[in-house]
Amino acid sequence: MSLVELKNIRRVYRSAGGVEVQAVKGIDLVIEAGEFVAIMGPSGSGKSTTMNTLGCLDRPTSGSYLLDGQEVARMNRDEWARIRNQKLGFVFQGFNLLARTTALENVELPLLYQGVKSTKERKERALEALASVGLAERSHHVPSQMSGGEQQRVAIARALVTRPVLILADEPTGNLDTKTSDEVMELFESLHQQGQTIVLVTHEPDVALKCRRVILFRDGLIIGDGDPGEVLGTIAKGVIS
Repeated sequence: MSLVELKNIRRVYRSAGGVEVQAVKGIDLVIEAGEFVAIMGPSGSGKSTTMNTLGCLDRPTSGSYLLDGQEVARMNRDEWARIRNQKLGFVFQGFNLLARTTALENVELPLLYQGVKSTKERKERALEALASVGLAERSHHVPSQMSGGEQQRVAIARALVTRPVLILADEPTGNLDTKTSDEVMELFESLHQQGQTIVLVTHEPDVALKCRRVILFRDGLIIGDGDPGEVLGTIAKGVIS
């Protein structure tokens, strides 16, 4: 069974002047469990709308979204919140850590939302997640005491702590220098090798090349999907512009 299956997904917005904007124009997309996927495309191409759909943050105008075998496109807000907390992990470009809260407490937070009442269990799971990203010894540091790369590792640990079926990362290396970006991508690669399904949005070809599959958007449609080298090579040759 596919982990993600989008069928004829459309998303239409209306501007303040009543103009209809078709952000996504009937796409089909299947992602299998354990895949490591990059989504690329220019501004306004539909990639962010698609990621918001995958993350149960934006409801499609029409179409079907199966996540782990369950139809989620027509769920209500409370059901969406439960799906996000139980099945999805999010990593953001800006880290989104609580500034005055330790790494351990930041990572514990999703477990509170998930209803894990045991303080001991929350701490153990948070420490396990921090250890998995190489930051167990930094658990009592606050974000201001950490580098950008360390903060992003904490954010990845926070995404992992609920044991999600799918991690969604939005420009996870966008605020990092090249060396730190490489380190974060090595971490994603390690998680992928352990069986974690990862979908990330990036505009950086070198980041996309570290994934196993690239999906390219333009004008609300998928215009490329496959091996990163082949898809990016097609762009470089000007076949897809």
